[in-house]
Amino acid sequence: MLETALLRQDFPNIILASKSLRRAALLRQIGLEFEVRPSEVDEPDIPHTSPALAVQELARTKAKAVAAPLNTGLVIGADTVVFIDRQAIGKPENDAHAIEILTRLSGNRHEVITGVALVDLDRGREVMWSEHTAVYFRRLRQSEILEYVRSGEALDKAGAYGIQDRAGAFVERIEGCYFNVVGLPLASLVERLWGLLE
Repeated sequence: MLETALLRQDFPNIILASKSLRRAALLRQIGLEFEVRPSEVDEPDIPHTSPALAVQELARTKAKAVAAPLNTGLVIGADTVVFIDRQAIGKPENDAHAIEILTRLSGNRHEVITGVALVDLDRGREVMWSEHTAVYFRRLRQSEILEYVRSGEALDKAGAYGIQDRAGAFVERIEGCYFNVVGLPLASLVERLWGLLE
């Protein structure tokens, strides 16, 4: 917590441009203080050619939209996409769509890509990047998928699952940052915050 306590001195006015409860919880976990101002930016389809650049640009668009009326502060924008077989998978539209997505992820490897953008109004600086994590699902029983979807946990999450909730039991292993799968890569975020001060 010492490191983020030092960062709080340099970034006393942090704004999270997201309504994601998971991202807010992650920022609190590392001791950052912030306010939430969700961006109202429409989220376009993610092109298969460069999903990493697409989520970075969308994160930047969200952060810039929230920063536009402000004179001071640091705005954090983020966007997460699940990618399998060269296709982006967003949040499910309904229960049937969630079942379809989870059936596709079952027994397969997919990639979670989060784009993050920082708009530092006090220093006139911006930075954006993307974090990639490979996630391997064990083969799921249809009854497990149906029970999970019935729980309601699938509907507001990219890829129709949250690794931090009961769907953690679906995951055999990951390669990369766990927190990136939750919604915000904490290590690279803190590293970029320090970078803004250098």
